[in-house]
Amino acid sequence: MSAPELVRSGSTRGRGRHGDTLVVQKPRRSRQWVMGRVVTHGCILIGVVFALFPFYWLLVMSTSTTAQIFGYPPRLIPSTHLLENLRNVVTSVDLPSSLLNSFVVSGSLAVLVVLFDSLAAFAFAKFRFPGRNALFTVLLATFLVPGNLSLVPSFILMSKLGWVGDLQALIVPGIANAFGIFLLRQFATASIPDELVEAATLDGAGFFRTWWSVAIPMLRGGLAFLGIFTFVTAWNDYVWPLVVLVNPQRQTLQTALAQLNSVYTTDYGMIMAGAVVSVVPLIGIFLIGSRHFIANIAAGALKG
Repeated sequence: MSAPELVRSGSTRGRGRHGDTLVVQKPRRSRQWVMGRVVTHGCILIGVVFALFPFYWLLVMSTSTTAQIFGYPPRLIPSTHLLENLRNVVTSVDLPSSLLNSFVVSGSLAVLVVLFDSLAAFAFAKFRFPGRNALFTVLLATFLVPGNLSLVPSFILMSKLGWVGDLQALIVPGIANAFGIFLLRQFATASIPDELVEAATLDGAGFFRTWWSVAIPMLRGGLAFLGIFTFVTAWNDYVWPLVVLVNPQRQTLQTALAQLNSVYTTDYGMIMAGAVVSVVPLIGIFLIGSRHFIANIAAGALKG
């Protein structure tokens, strides 16, 4: 009796129940499937190139002189003037002090916003108290108020407190915001089961113990995103620091780099070098924080 044979693509040999040799051929991937994969990866590669090219162009300009930047055809290869441009930045502004001030303000805001917004979001999502819906509606209504309308009242308040020119004028007004509370409330509603909160309450855990032991681990993805978003927003903020930081020793990086623009001549190579200095910390913060954010998304996808 001849051995049965399964004809597909490829071949794998094995033994049947009666000792017959089975030839199992693996399925051949169709040409449409291969073309689909090629097109998909090609589109992803094109998107990555378009996303990274502005950063590469910024790096090229930071290594060039003003004449090279405006030269034709455009120069797409880095030049050799990066150290010279960075030296001009350091001599024109107090770069170490402004970098330190930006790190203090952005880091403090990121930590405080994550702390207070997660507390408020957890309370709105998992606890019932009088006026909860009304308070949340008022919170959402603050989205309708443009931020620039609060510049003058905020400056007057900082002046009354004696904080004009100090970094606390940038930190304290932003330690909680409606966007973060709304974002984390949506995360908490979807990811924290009510039964888990009830079980913690029955075990004798109070609000803060439940928040720390139950909410924080399950909101790690949302907290990572909010922390990165808050840090980047505070780092790039320009208008409010320009208004309230009248002390030159307390300037943040963005307000300090704005002084590189001259009335008569502008060294664009020096300005681009300063922009590189301001972008590099943001890339580092994103690479550090996004690991937790992406890992949480992947874990949620596997659970789904």
